[in-house]
Amino acid sequence: MPMPSRKVLHAAWRERIGPVWKSRMAAGLGAVLVGLFAWGFALAADHAQLAFNRFSGAWPYAPLIVSPLGFLALAWLTRIAAPEARGSGIPQVIAAARDPAGASRRGLTSLRTAVFKLAATLIALLVGGSVGREGPTVQVGAAIMAAIHRVLRIPVTSAVIIAGGAAGVAAAFNTPIAGVAFALEELAAAYEQRLTLLVMAAVMIAGLVPLSLAGDYIYFGVVAEAMPAVRALPAALLVGALGGAAGGLFSRISLKFLARGFLIGRRPLITALVCGAIVGVIGVASHGLTWGTGYDAARTLVEGGRQPLWFAPAKFVATLASSLSGAPGGVFAPSLSVGAGLGGLMANLFPEESRSAIVLIGMIAYFVGVVRAPLTGVVIIAEMTANRGMILPLFAAAVIADVAAKAVSGRRLYHGLADRYRAGEPEKTAETDTEKAPGTAPGA
Repeated sequence: MPMPSRKVLHAAWRERIGPVWKSRMAAGLGAVLVGLFAWGFALAADHAQLAFNRFSGAWPYAPLIVSPLGFLALAWLTRIAAPEARGSGIPQVIAAARDPAGASRRGLTSLRTAVFKLAATLIALLVGGSVGREGPTVQVGAAIMAAIHRVLRIPVTSAVIIAGGAAGVAAAFNTPIAGVAFALEELAAAYEQRLTLLVMAAVMIAGLVPLSLAGDYIYFGVVAEAMPAVRALPAALLVGALGGAAGGLFSRISLKFLARGFLIGRRPLITALVCGAIVGVIGVASHGLTWGTGYDAARTLVEGGRQPLWFAPAKFVATLASSLSGAPGGVFAPSLSVGAGLGGLMANLFPEESRSAIVLIGMIAYFVGVVRAPLTGVVIIAEMTANRGMILPLFAAAVIADVAAKAVSGRRLYHGLADRYRAGEPEKTAETDTEKAPGTAPGA
C-alpha cells in the first residue's frame, strides 16, 4: 500500500486534524487563563472589600458621601466607556451565545469590556456596593475564551462563549460540577454534545488552576449538619416558598425598573446617585453588615451563628439598589448572603432543628428564586459546603422555590435582562414565559 504523499498529508492536516487540535488548544489555553484571572480577581476583590471596611471603620459616616458619588461616577463611566459592562455580566453572555457574530461587533465579550468590568467591579466594592464578583467573572471568562479563539483564527461559536462563562463560574466558586450545570441550565440555548464536551473540559481546567494556586478549599467550609428528608420537609416547604417568592420579587422589581422608558432608563445618573445613597445609609445603619459580597455574614450563619433579624431584608434592599444603579457587579454572592439571612430568620420557627441546615435551605431557596436554576443551586450549595447529607431537602426546597418565583415573576432575571442586548430590538420586560425571545432555553 503506497504511503500518502506530502500533499495529501498536508491537506488532511489543514482540513481535518489541524482545526481539531487548534480548537482543543484554544479551549485549554482559554480555560487556564480564565482560572488564573478568577484567582487574581478573587484576591483583588477581597482586598478591595477589606480596604473599604478599614475606611468605613476609620470614618463611619463617610460612606454617606462616598457611596452615592461612587455609584454616580461608575454609572457615568460605564455609559460612556463600556455600556456592555453594566450589571452582572451573565445576561451579556446569554445574549452573546444567542448571536456570537453580533456579540463580537457590539463588544459584549470583548477584552476591552472585560478589562473595564474588572476595574469597575473592584471600584464598586471600594465604595461599598453590595455586589459580587461571580457574574463579572462569567462575562470576563467568556471574553477571554473568545479572544483566544480569535487570536488562533478559530470561529467563535455559542459553545465557545458558553464554555468560557461556565469556566468562570467553576473558577469563581471552586465548583466544577456547578459550572457544567449552570452552562446547561442557564447559559445554553440548546443541548449539544460538542457544547457539553467543550464546557466540561474548560470547566475542569479552569477549576484546577485556582485550586493549585490557593490550595484545596471549600467556599463556605465543610458543613456536616444535616436533616433527615422527612423531618426537613416542613422547612423545605415553608422556607422554599418564602425564599423563592422573595427571589422572584427581586427579579420582578429589577426587570420592571430596568425597562427602557421607565424612570431609571430616563434618568440613569440620578438613579445611580439615589441608589448609592440608599446603599450608604443602609450600610452605615447596619454598621457595615450589608456592604460587599456578604460572604463573612453568610459564613457566620452557615456555621450556626446568628445575625440580626433585619439582616436579610437590609441586604436585599442594598443588593437591589446596587443592581439598579447601573454599576457593574454581580448578584450571585449577595443572593447567597440574603438567602442565608432568610434561613437564619426562619430557623427561629424550627428551634429543634439544626440552624445550619435551615440556613442552607434558605440560601438555595432565595438563590433559585433569583436565578431560576434549581439544579445549579443544589449542586453549587453542595459543592460550596461539602455537604451531601442535605441533597434531598435542598432539591425539595429548590423545586418549591422555582415554582414560587415563577408565580411572582414569570420571566427569568438573566434571560429578561439579556433581551436588552439584542441588536436592533427594543428592551422587553415581559413577565410571562409566553413572550420569550426565540432561542431561549426550554423552561427558561
